[in-house]
Amino acid sequence: MLSVLLIGMGKFGRELGERLLGMGDEVMIVDKNEDVVNALAPRYTNALIMNCMVIENLRSMDIPSFDVCVVAIGDDFQASLEITSNLKDLGAKRVVSKASTEIQRKFLTRAGADEVIYPDKDVAEKLAVTLNSANVINFIELDGEHSIFEIETPKKWLRKKLIDVNPRAKYGMNILTVKKGNAVISSIDGNYVFEEGDLIVVFGNTETILRFTNKQR
Repeated sequence: MLSVLLIGMGKFGRELGERLLGMGDEVMIVDKNEDVVNALAPRYTNALIMNCMVIENLRSMDIPSFDVCVVAIGDDFQASLEITSNLKDLGAKRVVSKASTEIQRKFLTRAGADEVIYPDKDVAEKLAVTLNSANVINFIELDGEHSIFEIETPKKWLRKKLIDVNPRAKYGMNILTVKKGNAVISSIDGNYVFEEGDLIVVFGNTETILRFTNKQR
């Protein structure tokens, strides 16, 4: 369970807040819009109507006590930049800030953000991958070069053993696990035989796996 300070309750902030609550996290929300905070307050651990650009307001919240501080402001980049900087100055353990452009990412990083997210970019990238690879169910980008993919088992693998398919040597990817419906096989060995309906979770170079999945269409 995390202790989260969530600043900015626009569309993205609200969606993130709901997801965090669903995971059992303690979430304190802050926004300068009184109507927004009053409407959301009953659902959260704590809620404040406050202008976070005033450093004294931030100081009153005991910033170091939170596991992570999220700056989810989308319509005022100057505010996002100043709040990010002030949070780090006040001893925030981890600051995650929202950006809309690459330039914003650079400035937020310089201001001290530990992580910068692009909600729109991430959604667009995920859609582009799934549109180009019909058998990709899901994927998580780990860095600029590597990702974890959940994909349909290629038909030519069916009824074959993992050791005979040898995906690491032949296709440059590692099989992490196999999903059968709602069940996950936590550990598979070389004798595992792929079956119809199996979903495989693989790790490797993003471009390499995408080229592989495109060939399976």
